[in-house]
Amino acid sequence: FLSFTSKCRQRNNSCRNVRTTAMKLAWGTHISTIVSRLIHLNVSVGKDVRHFFVRTQALYMRPLDCSLRKLDSRLFVLRGKPEDVFPKLFNKWKVTKLTYEYDTEPYSLSRDQTVTALAKEHGVEVIYSVSHTLYDIDRIIEENNGKAPLTFIRMQAIVKTLGPPKRPIPAPTMENMKDVKTPCSENHEKNYAIPTMEEVGQDTAALEEEKFPGGEQEALRRLDEHMKRTGWVCNFEKPHTSPNSLSPSTTVLSPYVTFGCLSARTFWWRLTDVYQGKKHSAPPVSLHGQLLWREFYYTASVGIPNFSKMEGNPVCTQVDWDTNAEYLAAWREARTGFPFIDAIMTQLRQEGWIHHLARHAVACFLTRGDLWINWEEGQKVFEELLLDGDWALNAGNWQWLSASAFFHQFFRVYSPVAFGKKTDKNGDYIKKYLPLLKKFPAQYIYEPWKAPRSIQQAAGCIVGKDYPHPIVQHEVISKNNIQRMKLAYAKRSTDAAESPSKKQGVKRKSTSVIDMMKKKKDRKK
Repeated sequence: FLSFTSKCRQRNNSCRNVRTTAMKLAWGTHISTIVSRLIHLNVSVGKDVRHFFVRTQALYMRPLDCSLRKLDSRLFVLRGKPEDVFPKLFNKWKVTKLTYEYDTEPYSLSRDQTVTALAKEHGVEVIYSVSHTLYDIDRIIEENNGKAPLTFIRMQAIVKTLGPPKRPIPAPTMENMKDVKTPCSENHEKNYAIPTMEEVGQDTAALEEEKFPGGEQEALRRLDEHMKRTGWVCNFEKPHTSPNSLSPSTTVLSPYVTFGCLSARTFWWRLTDVYQGKKHSAPPVSLHGQLLWREFYYTASVGIPNFSKMEGNPVCTQVDWDTNAEYLAAWREARTGFPFIDAIMTQLRQEGWIHHLARHAVACFLTRGDLWINWEEGQKVFEELLLDGDWALNAGNWQWLSASAFFHQFFRVYSPVAFGKKTDKNGDYIKKYLPLLKKFPAQYIYEPWKAPRSIQQAAGCIVGKDYPHPIVQHEVISKNNIQRMKLAYAKRSTDAAESPSKKQGVKRKSTSVIDMMKKKKDRKK
């Protein structure tokens, strides 16, 4: 079967998965494999996410269609809601089997259950595969006594018992397709054509040159380039990379994995080949470790109820966050008065990607560090603007960085001044993304409000007029917020003592042997 997944994330489940389903269709005595794609794109998604999505359409779907043509097949792009489109196709195309890639997001699970029920009503056999993650997430939870592991160490122990991830299978050949025929009508381009940029609401004239073009070929090219750097790959340790380098200090392959342009398993095994026979870094800081962190959050998102929210989330500390629209807007729009924070948020809006330590800095600043705003608000902004915005990873990382779950050293606060100086003393990163401040000397680039008036005038930027004063006094507010976190943790301990059954989430209902055998059979059909 042919399958790939490309995803566009949007808050409140209003942005739907862009999903590919492989269908085996019976046409007389012939069986055809047809790949169909359902497109849901909300206009409020960040422009960089839309651009990447559109380029993925152009650079992934067209090459895929060309590959299918070489196999005497075609790509069929379907438009509409799955529950509306599939029943019609089941009858029109006389479908006998439908396969899809298993997706763990709440909306996806609900959608797939609906389509599966409709398929069975029409006598269509449904088969799914697990390929967007390294492992079967449900299996990991089963191995952990029905609960999601809440530490990376526990996660590592479980996957170690499962063995290495399955190797990706090769693309189909003519030999695989010798008994397959795909009838195509003269109206194919009219009815099933690949969507144009205009169709998904993009003005081609307004598109700027993209820093991270979409598509499978681009993803594989970038993967190849990185894998040639064997020393760098083997020595890679994520915490030692720079959050404010002028060019990315990491692979930036995350958008390609998120959109389905690059298989996580392909990435894993290419790394394994590079590591072979060499001394190399290890999880959690290695590149293998980064893929396992992805797996960790995917597993948590499945095993923990209400994972993307504070309320009703059994592992999330309940914090009395403030509601301050002005603070939130200033953070989102890069108007906090702290150049390092504002430069990061500017890069995010312009390019759709920021280094993971830069994400740490702005997330801590918004939540427990300075502004005391609910992490759910930051989650929404990242969902809108990040090219690699992934529902599970986004929710999990915001809980970690706000010290609401997984990470509990709330007294460790990122300084919006000192942290950036560690890797960029001259402030070149700030000068790139906030050119208004580029004439400030290094002594004041992180704290322009401390510059004498004469230096501000010479730099052509008066703080309070051309660039805002700091929105808070970090040295004071961060200490106050640590005390507020102490109170939240103390209340959590009290609540846990009163209701011990609520401590670590809900244990999933045990899977019977019959259910496990049936599930295994469905996956392997």
